[in-house]
Amino acid sequence: MLDLHQKSIPVKSVLGFSVAAIPFNDQLKLILNWATKGSSKMICIANTHMLVEAHRNEKFATVLKQADLVTPDGMPLVWMLRFMGVTRQERVAGPDVLPALCHNASETGVSLFFMGSHNEVLSRIQARLKREFPRLKIAGMQPLPFRPLTEAEDDELVNRINDSGAKILLVSLGCPKQEIWMATHKERVKLVMIGLGAAFPLYAGLNRRAPFWMQRVGLEWFYRLIQEPRRLWGRYSTTIPAFIWLALKQLLWTARST
Repeated sequence: MLDLHQKSIPVKSVLGFSVAAIPFNDQLKLILNWATKGSSKMICIANTHMLVEAHRNEKFATVLKQADLVTPDGMPLVWMLRFMGVTRQERVAGPDVLPALCHNASETGVSLFFMGSHNEVLSRIQARLKREFPRLKIAGMQPLPFRPLTEAEDDELVNRINDSGAKILLVSLGCPKQEIWMATHKERVKLVMIGLGAAFPLYAGLNRRAPFWMQRVGLEWFYRLIQEPRRLWGRYSTTIPAFIWLALKQLLWTARST
């Protein structure tokens, strides 16, 4: 079990990026611990797409390396960690983090701020949260326009978030936009920031999640592709083969070095 007072988080390097090698519940406890202290933190829910994008793009790699916690979303990352000796590593995915975090926050009195997506999604999320977690404190919900914010609009948004009383900011802008936003606003936003991306529309019921057996065998990406082929085909066709190749190279290099 993770000692919340220790200075460093156990990690493993996956494609050159530090991915947290601790159980799901311990990662939640760490997030809530940071939140109760009023820390400004950046948490990335990393899947194969995010790591491949960071591997290819030096600027995005710098962004990802600023994260205080990078979780292993997607079974390929979990399998990588298990190959590297973290035999009981669990998946820490956005659609699982969101309800679990809301449950724990409602029990501890930690308030949440939801940012991104659009009004319909946020309204559906709010209605579902009221049903499932009636004691949860929602400090605010703020959709964002597709265009970049002006400097004045951005300052107003930051002030609204900081003054809301929230301890955790849930960000849904999609990868890599949400990670770039969090890195840009780190220290300015005095909250724990978590990039949740597709977890918002999933929780809102606008999209359906893959059956559990598909999640377990690493086929959730295929289920999402069937639902949104035009949007996801280009991403998956370039990032999945690349991740497999890069992961195999890393594992083979590690095996030869031992």
